[in-house]
Amino acid sequence: MGEVCTVDDGSIARAAQIIKDGGVIVIPTDTVYGIACDPFNSKAIDRIYELKRRPRYKALQVIMADADDVEDLGLYLPAPLNRLAAAFLPGAFSPIAVAEQDCRLKTIRRESDGHATQAIRVPNSALSLRILRATGPVAASSANRSGDESAQTVNEAVAAFGDQVDLYLDGGPTQGHIASTVVAADPTERDGINVLREGVIHQAAIREALHINGGGLGA
Repeated sequence: MGEVCTVDDGSIARAAQIIKDGGVIVIPTDTVYGIACDPFNSKAIDRIYELKRRPRYKALQVIMADADDVEDLGLYLPAPLNRLAAAFLPGAFSPIAVAEQDCRLKTIRRESDGHATQAIRVPNSALSLRILRATGPVAASSANRSGDESAQTVNEAVAAFGDQVDLYLDGGPTQGHIASTVVAADPTERDGINVLREGVIHQAAIREALHINGGGLGA
């Protein structure tokens, strides 16, 4: 419990098995370190909330190796988020996807209008993608206690969780403590989007991308 390993084929294989067995790991991303588990395992998800002391109304993200995994998870990106995803993924961009009726994720959030939603992300990091290709999509949140600064190094994550995490993968320091930018589609808001959290990608850059070529970005 709580072992720290450098990222190599052996530790990645162990991480994938831990996820499959319902465990919890810490992994590096392109923004901050994340604490992760199987997004289809309710008990593992509960464990992340308990470790982080995170309020249940704050949903977890699902991070994956390829944006094409969104459809396989029973999700879709409504306009104009599909256009923004084409511009900013992989990267520090977390669009709020909508869950189809057959979506089996245990991380989805039920909205007041009856829709189920899920924040997704594809990290812009070869190391992160290598891990995620082995584990498959994971439910994740920043590797810190709720309200504390996000972990930029594996040692900061260890200081937060100690031996309560099954495995820490050490990918070296990340670029900073700032997380991804979370954006939802909202036809009542300016540009049809609502920036729920401004992170690495500034809101101005998000809105500018929507107006490239007269709003013709992507499909």
